[in-house]
Amino acid sequence: MQQDQKVPAQAWITTFAGTSINLCLGILYAWSIWKAALVNVEKAGQAFPADSMNAGWVYLTNAQAATPYTLCVIIFAVFMIPGGKIQDKISPKFGATLGGLLLACGCIIAGVMKSYTGLLIGFGILGGMGMGIGYAAPTPAALKWFGPKKRGLISGLVVGGYGGAALYIGYLGQYLIDKYGVTGSFIGLGCFFAVVVIIAGQLLKTPEAGYVPPGVDTSPQASSAPSYVANWTTAEMSKTWQCYALIFMFMLTTQSGLLIISSAAGILKTTASNIPFFMANAWLLVSFGGFVNAAGRVGTGAYSDKIGRTNAYALNCSISALCLFALPMVTASKNVPLLFLLVGVAYWQYGGGLALMPSFTADFFGPKNMGMNYGIVFIGWGLGVFVAKLGGWIQDITGSLNYAFYLSGALLVVGVIVALSVKRPNYAKFKGETNVEHVRV
Repeated sequence: MQQDQKVPAQAWITTFAGTSINLCLGILYAWSIWKAALVNVEKAGQAFPADSMNAGWVYLTNAQAATPYTLCVIIFAVFMIPGGKIQDKISPKFGATLGGLLLACGCIIAGVMKSYTGLLIGFGILGGMGMGIGYAAPTPAALKWFGPKKRGLISGLVVGGYGGAALYIGYLGQYLIDKYGVTGSFIGLGCFFAVVVIIAGQLLKTPEAGYVPPGVDTSPQASSAPSYVANWTTAEMSKTWQCYALIFMFMLTTQSGLLIISSAAGILKTTASNIPFFMANAWLLVSFGGFVNAAGRVGTGAYSDKIGRTNAYALNCSISALCLFALPMVTASKNVPLLFLLVGVAYWQYGGGLALMPSFTADFFGPKNMGMNYGIVFIGWGLGVFVAKLGGWIQDITGSLNYAFYLSGALLVVGVIVALSVKRPNYAKFKGETNVEHVRV
């Protein structure tokens, strides 16, 4: 029969509690403000003046400042897997609280140690562990409350918090650095994060056994329809080629966005070299991108519920590929408004991928074991980081990012082809059975 009841209030509480948690975990996207405060290539290795707010710290090179960020990204991706297992086997409340507190402790340790080692241990290792464990909890918990017609929107709302975090952490972090130094900024944010995740984490709940989301048809006739999918275990999922296709698709949608994110300020300076205002305020493109990144998660999730995940993925990647192919021409033409448009599309596509992939995972392999299953698929995000680094090598060799843009656009085209080729696996055929438990996609 068709379930016509309203979505329980707890479903929305879990959704927005998850968004709040991700608004803390998203400090990763604001790393550049600490990098800017600590980097001075000419003075690298020297101590800050004893009478400055950053006394006790030493100046870093660009490579040194990039290492804690890269380490954090790698550990983040790796710890999504145990984080997903914690969400599935213990509870999202425990996973989110543990992850948030690890991040908070990492920030405080980084501030207290006042050293490069402290950044590696605090932000890189503990921060990455906290992000992976914490990020794995809210989205699966929220999706279990909703049926397929809202799955994209809900996923977008929850992960949108992570993308939008840079909008306020960038400003707040810079304010704290200016007022209390690098140490004060890390300690202040660490304490703030601890309070938020302890409160919001307790609000995460999953439905009781037997709960059926509103709008789901549970009639016997419907259980044999093609629109139904079983709850696959992680071991079962890993034996399907669709699992690796989703990882590959995640890598392809991630690499282009991270290429733009890591290069946005430099791209604007190249394009607006004759406009002093933009030369002095390259952060504008970064902040604009952060806003579009968050909006893309919610927007893509919403229209993927209407047109389908595959169509939404193909639409985003196709348009973004055209923009990447056009970027060299636009930067050469010094057309700043058009640059903002093209970069905005790239940010939207990247954010959209982070909303689509958890929905793809639930659609293909069911919501029950989604924490662990999505942790496996999330490996693609980590691989996308390394592919995006090709852009830096290409820039070092050729002197520009033009060929990196062409390569990135071509990879998005490959992503479209793969997405259009992937179909949801058939559990009954996989098991060689006809009587299997199904839930609506």
